[in-house]
Amino acid sequence: MKTKNPSKAYKIILSGGGTGGHIYPAIAIADELKSRFPNAEFLFVGAKDRMEMEKVPQAGYKIEGLWISGIQRKLTLKNLAFPLKLMLSLMRSRNIVKTFKPDIAIGTGGFASGPLLNMAASKKVPTLIQEQNSLPGITNKLLGKRVNTICVAYEGLERFFPKHKIVLTGNPIRKDLLDLDHKSIEAKDAFTLKHSKLVVLVLGGSLGARRINELIASKLEFFENQNVQLIWQCGKLYYQDYKQYSDLGHVQVHPFLNTMDMAYSAADIIISRAGASSVSELCVVGKPVIFIPSPNVAEDHQTKNAMAIANKKAAVLIKESDLNSEFEKHFSELISSPKKREELSINIKALALVNATTDIANEVEKLLKTNKAEKE
Repeated sequence: MKTKNPSKAYKIILSGGGTGGHIYPAIAIADELKSRFPNAEFLFVGAKDRMEMEKVPQAGYKIEGLWISGIQRKLTLKNLAFPLKLMLSLMRSRNIVKTFKPDIAIGTGGFASGPLLNMAASKKVPTLIQEQNSLPGITNKLLGKRVNTICVAYEGLERFFPKHKIVLTGNPIRKDLLDLDHKSIEAKDAFTLKHSKLVVLVLGGSLGARRINELIASKLEFFENQNVQLIWQCGKLYYQDYKQYSDLGHVQVHPFLNTMDMAYSAADIIISRAGASSVSELCVVGKPVIFIPSPNVAEDHQTKNAMAIANKKAAVLIKESDLNSEFEKHFSELISSPKKREELSINIKALALVNATTDIANEVEKLLKTNKAEKE
């Protein structure tokens, strides 16, 4: 269905942010739509003071910020401001929709997508949300009743959304991850790694993961004894605490990895959180993975994401509460068994939905054409 029609000057609004798992899918969708409609005008809407306000302009798109944040699960003074933030964000969203006059509104999750998509739907703007997790968050559950199309990454979400709106597409991934097989030597050279040793890539998400960082710091001697090299993305929040370990011969500590294709290509084993976007990327990458899901996210959805992979013998899942007793055993098994690593690689790659971005853009294009036909 992919077309390229330069004459179409659609106005497309996208909202998603808070974490890289919401931002990068939105950017991937925008890039695909821009390739189809070069004359289209794009506007992102995010939450003020969140990372999308930096990452979206870096990708070449305009962004507007809302004063919005989520409700804290613990009783906190920040929750007292939530009703005011929500009301002001709804008003701001209404003004953005009225001024920009979008032909479609797309949400990929995050605090800002709720007010924006809600207002767009109320103004009869065609709307689409992209649900990345196996267990939807409350924002998308509520939006599901109002939007036109719901693109999902897992089967069985009819429990949460109207069945007739659901399209199984997978999660958008970066195009540079689709062809990694030939980059391994180049990638290891880029990171100045020894080709004779296995490489372990440690990922804690865009902001870092405290418990994973603590684990890695406590196991550095163990890793050295296992004769492996580490590329350790500790996150910007934790870099000052761990950067000194780069002085060790087998460890490289990075606050953030800008060339993820190279990092994935260099890796033989990956240790990662289980955010939806990360899980989808890792399926495409096809390397052996140890998932350590964060228990501190809404409705424990990272554990459910990881279980959906581990239950198909496509990854190792270790809960944070089991790290002290289970990590060394599982890691040693992977290091000592090329057969186990190969089995995990084959199984996780079989779960990849590599055409997700294209399929989502196809659904966007359907809504645009339907809306145009109804207006004529």
